[in-house]
Amino acid sequence: MANDTWKSTDSVRTARPLKYARELTLAEPLDLELGGQIDNVTIAYETYGELNERRDNAVLICHALSGDSHVARHNESDDPGWWDLAVGPGKAIDTDRYFVVCSNVLGGCRGTTGPNTLNPNTGKPYGADFPSITMGDIVGVQRRLIDYLGIGELRAVVGGSMGGHQVLTWATRYPERVASAIAIATSARLTVQALAFDVIGRNAILRDPDFEDGDYYDRAGPAVGLALARMLGHITYLSTESMNSKFEANRLEPHDVPTEFEKRFSIGSYLAYQGARFVERFDANTYIRLSMAMDLFDLGATHRQRKDAFARSRCRWLVVSFTSDWLFPPEQSQEIVNALVSLDRSVTYMNIASPCGHDAFLLEEDLDTYGELLQSFLANIDGEPAVPFDEDDDVYACDATSIFHPHRIDYDRIVERIPAGSSVLDLGCGRGGLLSRLRRKGCGPLVGVELNEKAILECVRRGLDVIHADVNDGLAAFDDKQFDYVVLSQTLQAVENVEGLVGDMLRVGRNCIVSFPNFGYHKLRRMLAEDGRAPEAPGLLRFKWYNSPNIRFFTIRDFEEFCEPKGIRILERVALDTERSCEVTDDVNRLADTAIFVISR
Repeated sequence: MANDTWKSTDSVRTARPLKYARELTLAEPLDLELGGQIDNVTIAYETYGELNERRDNAVLICHALSGDSHVARHNESDDPGWWDLAVGPGKAIDTDRYFVVCSNVLGGCRGTTGPNTLNPNTGKPYGADFPSITMGDIVGVQRRLIDYLGIGELRAVVGGSMGGHQVLTWATRYPERVASAIAIATSARLTVQALAFDVIGRNAILRDPDFEDGDYYDRAGPAVGLALARMLGHITYLSTESMNSKFEANRLEPHDVPTEFEKRFSIGSYLAYQGARFVERFDANTYIRLSMAMDLFDLGATHRQRKDAFARSRCRWLVVSFTSDWLFPPEQSQEIVNALVSLDRSVTYMNIASPCGHDAFLLEEDLDTYGELLQSFLANIDGEPAVPFDEDDDVYACDATSIFHPHRIDYDRIVERIPAGSSVLDLGCGRGGLLSRLRRKGCGPLVGVELNEKAILECVRRGLDVIHADVNDGLAAFDDKQFDYVVLSQTLQAVENVEGLVGDMLRVGRNCIVSFPNFGYHKLRRMLAEDGRAPEAPGLLRFKWYNSPNIRFFTIRDFEEFCEPKGIRILERVALDTERSCEVTDDVNRLADTAIFVISR
């Protein structure tokens, strides 16, 4: 099927033997969390790159339900791996730099002990006798492999979907073994909707007359049931946008595929083809066991429960979601992030705008974003920024974020007012200019909140922790008095709910610093009064009246009058003329173009 619309994350996968897979057989029996024991567990795994002398450059990649140990090709003659886009020499997970390990999970069907493995006690495949397993069992087996390889601490554990569940398990079960965790398109537990799809998929297999109670290995096997389960699952991996893009224009032009399934519509022939491909390389009993392990995975239904579950983690975190993923929706990633933020863990989060649905992290459409995100985060694990911040490189787009001058003099004044050692939350942190200055001063912990994806990437490249969020939605993720200082720099004029956000800042921070352009500045007054034009200037006020994000036009005097009746104490006011790079002390409402207020309750 050469048509690009038929490409999927299964396109590169085959049932051919894995030429570079190695095996480890555990000497001791494996005790399972739900009861029972498995003897002689064999782990199939592949490695890429070289383990350095310090043995601290190892990255463990955890695969999703339908994956295996073959994450990437080893050379040009090798078959492609399921994540060749991201893993390899010079790629996001650079095998010239890292020692990459990927193993087939316990219960799998590609070399690691699972239902299709011979039971040493009977000499026949386990089949339905293979016991129920959990993510804890799966990760416990991986830990034994890492022990065998002589790796004390993993530089990173990386995984998406079910692989993300393994990442969360590693970080909470074995915190001393994980320097960083990269959890992609995953959750603390499945939604009820996701559970429902798994239930239907398992029933399709169990009710196939060829299932034979799971003992089908010398017969045809439940090909129809497994194909239906995959067809159903494949729908959940796509988004409405991607389905429409692939199949709306030719919905009545199906491909001629050999199948007994309905193929009147193009989407029908596509799903039939994907189901048939899956049956060639996967085992029905494995599908049942692994989908159930996902369904049983549960780190908490409430914020309190999730916070308790993540309390043992000590690593740095990168959490990634995709806007169109409805199987593992962004809200579930945000729940993980909120728990980690509340625990003062080092965490970066991005919700990548993508039309590709749950499979986005396996596709090339968003590789430029998630690939750079992974690469930059990994490079910064040791705390050294991949890109040092230049104080004169504070501009974004083609401008300065102060009103008239390319140097952020307001940043200089803000940094002067925050003592070394202070914890700081920077709302609307942009590319990290203020946070970088504060880090050099010795402040910390430091957390940024930013909405722009490109700005977040710049922050990550500089080794900063940043949360992808809109300040207009409030600061519910943060606890009372969690930070010494909360900063809102040159953003208040774009805020919809000023009272709500300022109130939240005063709740979260012991002190707050607010800076904003003063629309009472004499040059801006003249534009309106004499020229009859909307105020406009280089830098922050460069926008036209019709495309400006600045929805509030207020002055220094207005802000002072805002604070007084609300019981907000103004601890200090700094008025600036950024065009002349100086402070203003007289007639500040007319002569200052920028104001900085330090406030508290």
